[in-house]
Amino acid sequence: MICKLLGRALTAAILLSSAACMPSWLSDPLLQAPTITPPSATGLNLTSLPPPLRSVDIAVYNFPDLTGQNKPNDNIAEYSRAVTQGGAAFVVDALRRAGNGSWFRVVERAGLADVLQERQLIRATRTEFAPDNVKPLPPVRFAGLIVEGGILAYDANTITGGLGARYLGIGGDVKYRRDIVTVGMRIVSVQTGEVLDSVTVTKTIYSVALDSSTYRYTALNKLLAVDAGITRNEPTQMAVREAIELAVYSTVMEGVRRGLWRFRDPTVGRHLVEEYLLRDKGDVPVEAVAQVPAGEVVVAAKN
Repeated sequence: MICKLLGRALTAAILLSSAACMPSWLSDPLLQAPTITPPSATGLNLTSLPPPLRSVDIAVYNFPDLTGQNKPNDNIAEYSRAVTQGGAAFVVDALRRAGNGSWFRVVERAGLADVLQERQLIRATRTEFAPDNVKPLPPVRFAGLIVEGGILAYDANTITGGLGARYLGIGGDVKYRRDIVTVGMRIVSVQTGEVLDSVTVTKTIYSVALDSSTYRYTALNKLLAVDAGITRNEPTQMAVREAIELAVYSTVMEGVRRGLWRFRDPTVGRHLVEEYLLRDKGDVPVEAVAQVPAGEVVVAAKN
């Protein structure tokens, strides 16, 4: 017996010493390496858009959370926000990926103060140390369009429910909850201040919990009970990202319909607009795509 105890103690000491020598990233079996966020189906459609006749300069100042909602919790008061506060970053990313970067040239506006301060530092350094014939800094690129809007609403527990059954000690149940997030986006002309395009996108967020249990009498006075369960919550920030991507995709299609811009290949563009109307807007009669004279994009601005 003593030999067995000594052997177990020795084995435990060896395991502890080997674990101490292991790298920290290997000691935790649940730790996973970071990965690049995989694209959604809407994001893939946005990236695969055919190129436009000409790229459009566009600016994003802010895309705020206008919901005023905190995280839903039935037990305690939550002070964390229900949706992400970084909507502008998602908008910039979606605009940059439209048509694999061919549709929009996004200019920096959220960090414009940092850009101007850095340019001022460059000028001051050149004034003191650079020769007199150094070339001046190029002008800051301006935009012909501004993206406005935000995350408009977050409705939690719009539908809740569940179902369960047990028979002879064996059974399970499922519970689900549905939330809805709404995103609004509009395109504003810098020259006139007119709202050229406006879209609203709604994304459903589902949360599902599965539980199962069983119990058996293994003996007269011995009861064996086994419980298992899993919960699946769709990340809210991913739902917001998909809604914003669809808003950008819809903005492109609605702009083509209204003649704000056009595809380089009109035939392909008309086919995509027809698919968009039938798939994303229901059974809507396909209107004629506005024709823009060749070489002209109505809302593009030149520096």
